[in-house]
Amino acid sequence: MKDYELTVLFHPDLETNLDPALDKVKNLIETNGGKIVKIEPEGKKRLAYRLKGQDFAIYYYYDLQLPAEAPNKLATVMGITDEILRAMLVKTDVRKARYEEYLKSKSADESTEAKEEAKEEAKEETKAKEEA
Repeated sequence: MKDYELTVLFHPDLETNLDPALDKVKNLIETNGGKIVKIEPEGKKRLAYRLKGQDFAIYYYYDLQLPAEAPNKLATVMGITDEILRAMLVKTDVRKARYEEYLKSKSADESTEAKEEAKEEAKEETKAKEEA
């Protein structure tokens, strides 16, 4: 199974009752043999241009794992679903994911070093106060 990113723009009128539409997308993914890794609700945003007569949409971002034949089926069904204004399914860029992991590990290392430096400075200050 390959990794994919799915961004779904739901109809803004569903804001009060979005659960059935989310369940529909979840069931669609799972019935096609996919697995949802992560879901991020991005909230209601203004669109750059009108889609199906709407100026706003509710954005949801999914990280998925799908078998080879599933992306075409998902795109077809989501294209004719009334609750969805637009959906975009793209293959995850492995190099980008590795780079993001590298940046996270690097920032974690830097924060650890900064904490150690702060401890050393605190020790030096305490020694200076004791000597004075």
